Amino acid sequence: METIRRFVVFEGIDGSGTSTQLARLGERLSREGVAHWTTAEPTPGPVGRLIREALSGSSPLHPDTVARLFAADRGEHLFGADGILARTGRGELVVSDRFVLSSLAYQGLTCGPDLPVALNGGFPRPELLLFFDIDPETSMGRVAARPDREIYETLAFQRKVAEAYRSLVASWEGGPARVARIDAALGPDEVEEAVWEAVRPIAGRA
Repeated sequence: METIRRFVVFEGIDGSGTSTQLARLGERLSREGVAHWTTAEPTPGPVGRLIREALSGSSPLHPDTVARLFAADRGEHLFGADGILARTGRGELVVSDRFVLSSLAYQGLTCGPDLPVALNGGFPRPELLLFFDIDPETSMGRVAARPDREIYETLAFQRKVAEAYRSLVASWEGGPARVARIDAALGPDEVEEAVWEAVRPIAGRA
């Protein structure tokens, strides 16, 4: 399985803090003078916008369609002009909030595992995977404060996603990607330090 050097992925259930820590890491990398790109899936591109409409509930789509859209968005994110491969190829550190495991966890539940595995099996793995581990009760308590909710943001569903993620992350341990588990129930400053401890060896390497 191919691994992309200088590519880091954050994964975790909704409310685990990946978006907050992505922003914090981006600020820290800027302070350290590290050339980088922080990004996320779904992307802001045309396919990503369709996905966000589906997640908001404004454009109800069949689960199989959503799985295919995520894979298409990921392909453009990875291979498109100025995408992940282009940026890592010129030495930038790329950090993405979500990648393949999110499809295997979420779409694996909504449409069964076979289609997401078939759609995503050919994508390379990141050099480093950070799994933000948190119990769904805590994460959904955070989500409750948001003004808008997405279709997956229910406690019952997130419990299933958390179980799926833990199984998937365990299957990646010992593989080509280095895996770091982050206790996402800690305060944001403590989580930031744990993230930096995991990313620093890659950030400091040319």
